[in-house]
Amino acid sequence: MSTDRLPPIPPEQWTPSQRKEAEAMIAGPRGAVLAPFIPLMRSPELMGHVQRIGEYLRYRSAIGVRLTELAILVTASEWQQAVEWAIHAPIAEREGISTETIAALSRRERPATLAGDEAAVYDVCVELHRERRVSDASWSQAIAHFGEAGVVDLIAINGYYALLAMVMNAARTPAEPARPAKSRSACSTDSTASAPGRCAQAPTRFASSTAASRRRIDAARGRKASAGIVIAAIVIAGLPFSLPRAATAAAPKTARLACRRRA
Repeated sequence: MSTDRLPPIPPEQWTPSQRKEAEAMIAGPRGAVLAPFIPLMRSPELMGHVQRIGEYLRYRSAIGVRLTELAILVTASEWQQAVEWAIHAPIAEREGISTETIAALSRRERPATLAGDEAAVYDVCVELHRERRVSDASWSQAIAHFGEAGVVDLIAINGYYALLAMVMNAARTPAEPARPAKSRSACSTDSTASAPGRCAQAPTRFASSTAASRRRIDAARGRKASAGIVIAAIVIAGLPFSLPRAATAAAPKTARLACRRRA
């Protein structure tokens, strides 16, 4: 039950299509091929379309980053998806979601204190996942806060992260334990991490590719070439629920993404 069914593919084994989509993701705001997309590498065209939808929903949705992160945590909790939780719990806290709210979500409980816009998001999300529909009261509340465009984006956020959760749950994608960095001074904190100064190297087999690949990325960005493609690894300090390779009863603690070693 613990085997990762679709583990990382070493960059030197990527097909041209896989390399094209991976480089497009690395050149984007994520800056890396993160764990949710590793199983999807087997279908690179699908991965490309999925990650572009996610780029919009995560970074530019009509409801804003704070409420997007709240919706992601509800989805991760409902689907018991430890990788999504490990990535997004610290981001949600950084964006202004209270620790009490995050702890309640980890227990699949309604948080005791929610702002009006947070309550609107929570109700829509929970009803979608549990009831497969949205009540008139919750719909009206969400429309009043976000308008039709915002509500459509909110629905799409739930669908997108449910898709990633299904992929990772089926593939048994693990939330990997932290790996100590060889040199902390050589690391830079990922833009989505919550605590500067703590980092870990990505797995060796997934830490670099050819200099030519990096030059193609740098050319697209208009920057000077540097060697190596770096793929981020998920680092977790605790999970609110279990996966085949990550079982714990701990309350949610700060989780961090592996930082990237400077070339």
